[in-house]
Amino acid sequence: MTSPHPGPKSVRTVDTDSDKGKTDGKSMLRQKDRERYQRQIGLPEIGEQGQKRLGRSRVLLAGLGGLGSVLAASLCAAGVGFLRIADRDRVELSNLNRQILHWTADIGREKTVSAGEKLAAFNPEVVLEPRQIAIAEDTVQELLRDCQIIVDGTDNLESRRVLNRASLKTGLPFIHGGINGFNGMLSTFIPGRTPCFECLFSEFGGGSGCPSVLGATAGIVGSLQSLEALKYLLGMHAELLTGRLLIVQGRSMTFRKIRLEPNPACPECG
Repeated sequence: MTSPHPGPKSVRTVDTDSDKGKTDGKSMLRQKDRERYQRQIGLPEIGEQGQKRLGRSRVLLAGLGGLGSVLAASLCAAGVGFLRIADRDRVELSNLNRQILHWTADIGREKTVSAGEKLAAFNPEVVLEPRQIAIAEDTVQELLRDCQIIVDGTDNLESRRVLNRASLKTGLPFIHGGINGFNGMLSTFIPGRTPCFECLFSEFGGGSGCPSVLGATAGIVGSLQSLEALKYLLGMHAELLTGRLLIVQGRSMTFRKIRLEPNPACPECG
């Protein structure tokens, strides 16, 4: 698959069929992969089979801001085989307190280019597909093509609503995270099994833009989202944040879970 919005030359992009040889689950894990991922392969929940499973995984990451930077770096480090990264924005000076994939020299550059270069240098074994594009009704279905999971790194309700509707239409899990100030929240929505994003946020208006936020908060919530994504890709479905909302309060260092119930009047899944 070749993106109509190609990333930098250092980012390797391939189509689904040509990548099958590299990520065939029957093949042996290469020695350099054993060495790169040895600290996680040693976990009984992962092992070599789990690492190969991650290497076959295909993820859409929507947004490359504060949450998206942490998510992209974590998923790339863990060896997710294919990562489609989508964002429409360019790097601004005000991004740099929290968007760790973008540096001062990147100001004015497309975020997909800035992030793609660093991710490719960080782990050249991951196939990256940068897409400089808005998350919208007329783009999201193509963005989801061949992916197994949607990970939310966006910063506005409208984009998240688009992702939620796409999740319900395709049946793909949707891992949501949000941040504001010192606080954050996250949940995993799985169509047919859990409430959807709109069940929780149907009473909220649109709005856009990122609120005031501490960079460390983005780091915490983005890391927790990446952990949820990796657990899903590894088949650890019973231990996901399904039907629950995790609320992170950074000032008091408290974490609490709220049980979520489907909204019978939900305009999307009700």
